[in-house]
Amino acid sequence: MTRGAAYLCQACGHPSTKWLGRCPECGAWGSVTEEAAPLPRRGKGGRALPRAKVQPLAAVEQESVVRFPSGLPLLDRVLGGGVVAGGVVLLAGEPGIGKSTLLLQVADALAREGLTTLYASAEESPRQLRLRAERLGCADGGVLVAGETGLEAVLGAVEELAPRVLLIDSIQALRSAELESPPGTVSQVRHCANQLTELAKRSGMALFLVGHVTKEGAIAGPKSLEHLVDTVLSFEGEHGGEYRLLRATKNRFGPTGEVALFEMHDSGLAALADPSRVLLARRRSGSPGSAVAACLQGSRPLLVEVQALVTPTSFPAPRRMAVGLETGRVVLLVAVLEKFADLALADRDVFLNVVGGLSLREPATDLAVAAALASAVGGRALPADAVFFGEIGLLGEVRPVSQAEVRLREAAALDFRRAFLPRGADAPRPPRGLRPEPVDDVAELLTRAFA
Repeated sequence: MTRGAAYLCQACGHPSTKWLGRCPECGAWGSVTEEAAPLPRRGKGGRALPRAKVQPLAAVEQESVVRFPSGLPLLDRVLGGGVVAGGVVLLAGEPGIGKSTLLLQVADALAREGLTTLYASAEESPRQLRLRAERLGCADGGVLVAGETGLEAVLGAVEELAPRVLLIDSIQALRSAELESPPGTVSQVRHCANQLTELAKRSGMALFLVGHVTKEGAIAGPKSLEHLVDTVLSFEGEHGGEYRLLRATKNRFGPTGEVALFEMHDSGLAALADPSRVLLARRRSGSPGSAVAACLQGSRPLLVEVQALVTPTSFPAPRRMAVGLETGRVVLLVAVLEKFADLALADRDVFLNVVGGLSLREPATDLAVAAALASAVGGRALPADAVFFGEIGLLGEVRPVSQAEVRLREAAALDFRRAFLPRGADAPRPPRGLRPEPVDDVAELLTRAFA
């Protein structure tokens, strides 16, 4: 065992001198992990414990957050206004989705602004990184590169160069010599992240960490990694698709849920200033099974096409498949449409897809999904100039959703003329040229949509 390291059970805290598959104290399997042992306390025992400074919350001195632009305006919006000095950002996503590409473009933009930027690549060699930079057109921006997998070597370079921004690609590939365990283990990820975060907070250096995700979609490593950082950014999209969605799932310095949409090219990621228009550019209006959903991604309204396909099943149990939507919610909507709209779906396969490879998580997309399914079953096209938003309950009722006026403004900007929405939605002044179509339940929705 490496000096200064110990093995502890994560379930009961039982110490051990070596790794064990099963904890001898509590019997838990796979819970014994290696950790760095704490430094011995100085001084004699029996001393009084130090006393924390306690003061009223109103008496705490206010401290302004120091921000600087990242060079990518959409990323600044997701971060809440820019990169925070001393802030720690975790960028997570599936392999090959474009995390390293985005990080290298950010590093190049920051370096061109005159900020000392260090890119520590633990997965690629400097030569491989140079090839990527040549393709992205950012090889001469002044980014400092270190191809290093050792944590101590990276910390030494930071102490010597004192960069304003440090980018680690990736935290799972970094390894500390204080622990014997290989890179990517729970103990290594936790220890390396703790050391880097402590350095960032002490020096005021902005820190970006790239994180892997598991096959279930969760961020790899200990859950404490997400609690440790200030901001968690999720990079999503289909590998074969051209669009990438950057979403803030945690942000101590700004709102959560903010999103930015990028388009992947051979030359890198290009920001989409008007994503709704781009996502609807190839829409085949007038085709059965197509509906436009007015959804909200953070504070940004987004119009997305939802497509439905309903076919007779050849299986004992019909299939319910959805891409970009929660499958469990789709099953509920199918049951509601069978019960309250008399749609024959019990013996048919149902397939749903969100065009563009996006993932829609808010219930406001229920109305568009229901309309697309009804259109696919009946073979009748929905109005080409209509958008849909609203939540559907288990009793078939259509419930109001937040910020209806923002959704209507986005629809009017793209020349939509009708909006099917819940009755009583908070939109006292609809935009000029857009006619609201309030509905109470799914039966009324289908009656008015196909009138």
